[in-house]
Amino acid sequence: MSRLRLHAEKHLVDRIGWLRAAVLGANDGIVSTASLIVGVAAATATRNDVLIAGVAGLVAGAMSMAAGEYVSVSSQSDTERADITRERKELSDNIAFELDELADVYVTRGVDRELARRVAEQMMAKDALTAHARDELGISEITTARPVHAALTSAATFSLGAAMPLLMVVVAPVGTLVPVVSVASLAFLALLGAIGARAGGADVLRATARVTFWGALAMALTAGIGKVFGTVV
Repeated sequence: MSRLRLHAEKHLVDRIGWLRAAVLGANDGIVSTASLIVGVAAATATRNDVLIAGVAGLVAGAMSMAAGEYVSVSSQSDTERADITRERKELSDNIAFELDELADVYVTRGVDRELARRVAEQMMAKDALTAHARDELGISEITTARPVHAALTSAATFSLGAAMPLLMVVVAPVGTLVPVVSVASLAFLALLGAIGARAGGADVLRATARVTFWGALAMALTAGIGKVFGTVV
């Protein structure tokens, strides 16, 4: 039996597509909704006012994340398709030039020219378009854009993240909404940062500190704005 079959490797980069969308969605859900809640609560609003603002923020944010992810990833997908269509035409028009081009790619990566040409010939004999898409254009199964997948993942994780500070509004006394939501949301952010870092194989402490710092800054700014405008009004 092959040693590769006995020693199967599981690479964390395979998770990069869904992990990016999930972490972005959940982080944005916690930060934006908690900041909105803290800002409205700091303006001496009632619990119902805060809940309405929070729910509106959740719905609007989830839809915005879904639409934004779909549009941006669709643009990436359109570009990839255009490049692959162009590459397919070039392979049809001038296969010899494309063979030299692929061999040059392998040479720049450190392969001897004679060996690089043999590798290019074998790769193109099996699947020329896939070889050029992967090695010349950098398009592979892992990096291929998936607009619907990214949109649904971001919307779902945004909603989940936004629900956490909203839950605090329901259970916390009215007079303590700002500190309770702030502390709980920072704890949720720290947990999210640790989970995301763990799933991606990154440094847990650094990821946790990073996401907590920016979340605290966002809530502090909106709380200050809510306090100022609430006093003025």
